[in-house]
Amino acid sequence: MKKTLLIWFSVLGFCANAQNLTEKDFQQSVSQVNTAKTDNDYDNVFKKFSKFSETKTTDKWQAYYYAAVSMYLKTELQLKKTVHQDISESNALAGKFAKAAFSQQNNAETNILLGLIYLQKVQIKESKDVQKDLDVVSQMTAKAEASAPNNPRLAILKAKLQERSGNKENAETLFKKALTGFENSNSSGSSTPTWGRQLIQPTK
Repeated sequence: MKKTLLIWFSVLGFCANAQNLTEKDFQQSVSQVNTAKTDNDYDNVFKKFSKFSETKTTDKWQAYYYAAVSMYLKTELQLKKTVHQDISESNALAGKFAKAAFSQQNNAETNILLGLIYLQKVQIKESKDVQKDLDVVSQMTAKAEASAPNNPRLAILKAKLQERSGNKENAETLFKKALTGFENSNSSGSSTPTWGRQLIQPTK
């Protein structure tokens, strides 16, 4: 009997340790979102989160969320290049995973991410109905504004909308607000997303 109990507790301990390692790997992958510099970096991060979306047992929306973030940022990186790859696929993947995250967790972060992805879709001329997609951006922006008005990624989304409208001065003000927001959020909990600084263009 004692031997059976010992084996049982060993199995439980192994499973708990495996879960801890998985969560540790997940957090390490989250940090890699901010350190990624190349297309391959973002592809590798995406593959990890795509796998996590199948294996993560709690807060699965976060795996979908960061998979979407990695493809969104990869597309943004491509847009900075004079000659870039086909970016419609990475934008579409970002949208697919962001919608999956949104379906499980309708919060400010998923709202903002969807807004950014739909705006990017319009920017790269992949939108089949520009006004409809911009309406989605407006809806996501309003929802995020109501629950998290000081979110730095929301400021970035609003700045990009101002850029699209040709209001460069307003856009610059909002980008500065976002940067201040990132600096003030360093003490936030580990579950709070920290990505977005890479979207802020240095002022000249």
